[in-house]
Amino acid sequence: MPRPFSLLVKPASADCNLRCRYCFYLDHCSFYAGEKRHRMSDATLAAMVRAYMGTEQPSYQFGWQGGEPTLMGVDFFRRVVEYQQRFGRNGANVANGLQTNATLLTPELARHLADYHFLTGVSLDGPRHLHDKYRLTAAGGGSHDDVMRGIATLREHQAEFNILTLVSEANAKEPVQVYHYLCDHGFLFHQYIPCVEPDADRRLLPFSTSSEEWGEFLCRLFDEWYRHDTRRVSVRLFDAVLALLVDGVRNMCPMGQDCRQYFVVEYNGDVYPCDFFVERRLLLGNVATDAFEAMQDSPAYASFGRQKSCWNETCGTCDYAWICQGDCLKHRLCAGGGDPRRLSDLCAGWKLFYAHTLDRFQNLAAQVREERRRDAMRQRRAAGQPPPGRNDPCPCGSGRKFKKCCGSNL
Repeated sequence: MPRPFSLLVKPASADCNLRCRYCFYLDHCSFYAGEKRHRMSDATLAAMVRAYMGTEQPSYQFGWQGGEPTLMGVDFFRRVVEYQQRFGRNGANVANGLQTNATLLTPELARHLADYHFLTGVSLDGPRHLHDKYRLTAAGGGSHDDVMRGIATLREHQAEFNILTLVSEANAKEPVQVYHYLCDHGFLFHQYIPCVEPDADRRLLPFSTSSEEWGEFLCRLFDEWYRHDTRRVSVRLFDAVLALLVDGVRNMCPMGQDCRQYFVVEYNGDVYPCDFFVERRLLLGNVATDAFEAMQDSPAYASFGRQKSCWNETCGTCDYAWICQGDCLKHRLCAGGGDPRRLSDLCAGWKLFYAHTLDRFQNLAAQVREERRRDAMRQRRAAGQPPPGRNDPCPCGSGRKFKKCCGSNL
């Protein structure tokens, strides 16, 4: 069977109306020499959607990112939906995600996002004084107030959104303040991403967070979340740990065992293996000339993906390697390649976090399994069905037999 994959599309390449000082993709503006403005053509869009919708997928997942994808305007996203409907098979499940700074959102675009169930991720680094330190306009001013106006537009049109917070030098020491700022505004779906940008000698640039700061940020964030909000606020990392403990599912890329989960498609149709590795040496093909199946089977893609499991030898004795899988390759490889067996820049921080939280994650996982079991048993009784047999699948959803799981406690 073909391996499922998703697309991360950059329809405006690295073009952006902001000039965030920590942006790792902004220097790709010069990646395509001689072109100052980058916009995906209608022909490229149609070719990409047709090719992807022609593959066998349990669901077709498009992520629209940048740069700033809303530079494309609402008509582009109308054509996105038109082509997905035209080239999709009957009953095809299509999901769209849009990552944006929200400063260019119009009522027309917000209405379209709501009508076609786009999930919008909005970049917001906390209160104004923290957000505006690095997230600047082209003129050098802060962008916080424009972001909040964009969020208000999404809310007005009932477009679903969540918040992505980059943890940098600006806010790394303020996890509780950032967390409550988001919650107090009614933003209950959070994603926190570490800002780790090294120079050519692998020294962290001034706006980056250190490994220890990242670990401490997560520990304090978890303590606040665990104390009050485990059933109210969704933190993507915490959800992912629970999904692994409860269902054995790795639904966050860095926790994966192989870096072949998606393709990046640039504005001109060029395809790369990862958002962090849009490098000429890793060009896999183009949507106009190469089939996704062929790119998925290419030696270059296979070689890139296999690096994930090439751990540092010390990972073999780490109590948490089964969770982090050596961390994201971005934090292990140097620009232009390098040895994947290098320890992650965030190794110490991850160890600090898991040592501090894993027992409480296990407690939460046990609660989830017990709630699932009770719900399943109630549904069986309501349907007039007998309790599960000893060798039946356990109703908690663990995948184990009832006698070896919840049935052993009865």
